[in-house]
Amino acid sequence: MQEFESQAEAFRALIEQELQDGKLNFPTSLDASIRIKRLADDPDSSLDDIAKVVMTEPVLSARLVRVASSVALNPHGAAINGAADAVRRVGLSTVRSLAIAVAAEQLANDQRSYNMRIVASGLWNHSVDVACWAHALARLSRAVAPDSALFGGMMIDIGQFYLVARASQFPAMENHIDRFAAFVDEWSGPLRVAILESFGLPIDDASVSGPGDAYGGAWPPSTLTDMLCAALAITETPNAFDNLLGIERKPLEAILPAHISRDEVVSALAEARADHDEMRAAMRG
Repeated sequence: MQEFESQAEAFRALIEQELQDGKLNFPTSLDASIRIKRLADDPDSSLDDIAKVVMTEPVLSARLVRVASSVALNPHGAAINGAADAVRRVGLSTVRSLAIAVAAEQLANDQRSYNMRIVASGLWNHSVDVACWAHALARLSRAVAPDSALFGGMMIDIGQFYLVARASQFPAMENHIDRFAAFVDEWSGPLRVAILESFGLPIDDASVSGPGDAYGGAWPPSTLTDMLCAALAITETPNAFDNLLGIERKPLEAILPAHISRDEVVSALAEARADHDEMRAAMRG
């Protein structure tokens, strides 16, 4: 226990310093995501420049071609001849989403301890599931660009992923996974905000802890926050840290306003599920 406290204090000091300096030390697995972001921010870069980065990551390249070939993004079956075609087909937000998904999957597979590998794998599955539901709901409502919803979903657990990646420097975290979960609960919100800022994404009141159950009231959801809130409630894949902390997320019917027809919701979700399932299969490879 004393070892955990000592390492937790060192970990806490490291995070506080990075947040204060505004310089997060991203895991190596996120390199492609960072390079894609930098190119996206450069007015002199093109989609072809981004495609060149994608092609340096074989798993990302293959996954992107599969997503671009899916019916959800390619309903007319146009030929996708490699990563460059795929980037042009799906757009920047989807490329970013896939880059995050592939990096997080690699991070999960690289974990040294069994406990941390299980947690990281569960976290990855949860993020992908939420992202795919957000994408499906965006296609259903047409109120938010589906690729933006997909990327927003992939960023839901990004603070937790960051902490899992950095925990390898502090072995006691792996040996006391339940206590590490409480540490993650404390720090994932501020880190999520810092990472969203580093990616140039908007910050709102829901950003610190995620959308939670602060549903706005419309159905289908009409804002990105509501889509993420609904996706979190719909997902059948639990967040690994919620399980460790004994947190139970409210189901969708519990967060929707009473005036919304439950039959209408059930019908809409049945329609959206096919889109969700196809996108999830494509993202998982």
